[in-house]
Amino acid sequence: MNQCLVALSDVSFAYEPGRPVLDRCSLRLAPGERIGLTGPNGSGKTTILALIMGLVRPTAGQIEVLGKPRNREAEFQEVRGRVGLLFQDSDDQLFCPTVVEDVAFGPLNLGNPREQASRIVAECLESLGLAGYESRISYKLSGGEKRLVALATVLAMRPEVLLLDEPTAGLDDEAYERVAGILAGLPQAMIVVSHHRPLLERLGHRVLCLADGRLSCGLVAPPP
Repeated sequence: MNQCLVALSDVSFAYEPGRPVLDRCSLRLAPGERIGLTGPNGSGKTTILALIMGLVRPTAGQIEVLGKPRNREAEFQEVRGRVGLLFQDSDDQLFCPTVVEDVAFGPLNLGNPREQASRIVAECLESLGLAGYESRISYKLSGGEKRLVALATVLAMRPEVLLLDEPTAGLDDEAYERVAGILAGLPQAMIVVSHHRPLLERLGHRVLCLADGRLSCGLVAPPP
């Protein structure tokens, strides 16, 4: 698969008229590539992820995901089944009573039979060191545990691309090392939003900085 997985071409966006958040931004994510995205608070980093998922629409420019232009809601429905978005706040991602229900929600929603969904859940939890957490109450987990369960809900969808919004924010050193190590070992292409330079150096093939509505080259990290 040689096509570009995500392409933003001269994309602009504003939540309010006359107050642009993004101004003719362009970005390309190739298969297997990892892009770090950094910049000041409120600069529009999360907005870029939302645009890729079709949660908001650009005021100008073109968005292509998985080799196809995406304009209408129906076109983004396919994207949401193949691109995984990790929210900045894990509590926004976990809404079921137990861990197993949270992680199984995506596979079941994609039409997997319950037996197959159960196998996917078991594999995801095992890979993240969460075997035995199935019956745990999601909202009672620690911050690091919630982050891992939230990541499990994304990986259970078997995504081709990962969009990670501050994946290690608020974690203690032990939880940070665990999450960062897992992310470094994943095969998917990804865009990682973070203020944490060591994480971007560890994960990113290249890093872009978003400021004043424009993207520019930031620090460049060698492939992990």
